[in-house]
Amino acid sequence: MTRTALITGASRGIGVAIAKSLARQGYAMTITARDADRLSVVAAQLREAGARDVTSVATDMADTDGVEAVLAGHSQRFGSLSALVLNAGVGTAEPLADASMRRFDKTLAVNLRAPMQLIQGALPMLRAAAALAPERGAKVIALSSITGVYAEAGLAAYGAAKAALISLFATLNAEESGKGIAATTIAPAYVDTDMSAWIHDRVPPEEMLAVSDVVEIVDSLLRLSARAVVSNIVMSRAGTDGYRA
Repeated sequence: MTRTALITGASRGIGVAIAKSLARQGYAMTITARDADRLSVVAAQLREAGARDVTSVATDMADTDGVEAVLAGHSQRFGSLSALVLNAGVGTAEPLADASMRRFDKTLAVNLRAPMQLIQGALPMLRAAAALAPERGAKVIALSSITGVYAEAGLAAYGAAKAALISLFATLNAEESGKGIAATTIAPAYVDTDMSAWIHDRVPPEEMLAVSDVVEIVDSLLRLSARAVVSNIVMSRAGTDGYRA
């Protein structure tokens, strides 16, 4: 059986690194992000790396019709889904007192509503994959944030959305893990990607988690049997007290 994956935010950073690792393992996959040109380049790289098949759908995760198109495209191409990897995310840094409700709505749409829509739409495909490979089951993995576990000043909206994502995954496990679908949120501190460049004046990139660290966690989760459930993993930075981004 060819294992299949759907990866959001797959055009750069953590998302593309996860996609390349799965390509080397022979997965077939759907990748999505906003930049169609960049996705085409990544798709070619994944095929060269060993992916069995790659399809790409460019969309904004805040666009509900676009999310439906991603699900429909994967279903039509592959039929089942071994691994749903939710990496797309947005965030802003501002004090709670000054928070923009427009940015708050966007943060919730991308970081929480889209994962809910994707999980709900993907469940039939995840169940199909779990039935075809009962020992391994199917996996749902999302990039949350340490700020969803430990509050960080200036990141109220982002942290709230990521905390809700962790709760959503705990409920998913309560409802579906007995059917072979195991869900995990990964809650890292700052990872050395473009998204973290805004804080380089306070946290230099060499003090951040490496993208490869996150990829190793994802690979390990995908190797677990269907009997194991790991609901949330917090990854802190060396040299900190472990309770901050």
